[in-house]
Amino acid sequence: MSERIFNFSAGPAVLPVPVLEEAQRDMVSLPGVGMSVMEISHRSKTFDDIIGRTEASLRDLLKIPSNYHILFLQGGASLQFSMIPMNFLPADGSADYVLTGSWGKKALKEAKKIGAVNVAATMADGGFTRVPSRDEMSLNPHAAYVHITSNETIEGVQWKREPNVGDVPLVADSSSDILSREIDITKYGLIYAGAQKNMGPSGVTLVILREDLFNVFPKICRRCSTIAFTSRTSRSTTRPTRGEFTSWASFANGYRTWAALREWSGRTMRRHGCFTTQSTRRIFIVAMRTSIAVRR
Repeated sequence: MSERIFNFSAGPAVLPVPVLEEAQRDMVSLPGVGMSVMEISHRSKTFDDIIGRTEASLRDLLKIPSNYHILFLQGGASLQFSMIPMNFLPADGSADYVLTGSWGKKALKEAKKIGAVNVAATMADGGFTRVPSRDEMSLNPHAAYVHITSNETIEGVQWKREPNVGDVPLVADSSSDILSREIDITKYGLIYAGAQKNMGPSGVTLVILREDLFNVFPKICRRCSTIAFTSRTSRSTTRPTRGEFTSWASFANGYRTWAALREWSGRTMRRHGCFTTQSTRRIFIVAMRTSIAVRR
């Protein structure tokens, strides 16, 4: 087939053609290395460089401060439903969960297996059609964290701005709208997202973690310890090198379109009064795919 098909599925989603071409080129041998990216050691200098460039590109795109760690993990965002309470929910504490759709419900279900949780708000009675107001949330000021799903793809409910949770760390599953808009990272304690919708191929999970949360050292297995992965730059286990390489190429390619798309989408919002996150995400990826500059 000579023509590319535009895939608008939630994920795995479309990847930019230049990214696919670079991945294809390096499938057999990385330039100057003599081995495929899938064959090199995940602790080699070559892969150190790939991870370093991936993190640097992502820090720049999302303006991630230096007091936040960036982890590239495995297991999908769904594994974080368990890892987050395992790592950050103390035995004598509780966590608040705000439910705005199906993925939030799944996260809550797994957290209940680990410890005490409080449903600070649920919009189920209305069919999950909106996010709650601050007055509708019963937040515990002593909670270990507050969990939200930034964009519920099934019900189509998105937080347009972060809820005010006081001094409690805000944790967000941002799988479906990460990199679709600018966000203030400093409002979050932890952000996690599967790569396959906006960042790269499936198999890589992004975790952005504020450093002050490291005061929790739970007695759990090392493979589920966020601290263990942080101390070894995401490499406590053998890495999904291929997926992380492709994610790096996607971030690097994104430089050429991010600023132009932001300006263009802003004009579209002003002209039409609305612009959905799904549309923003898809246009961003399509723009990267074709490597065009969005012009006036």
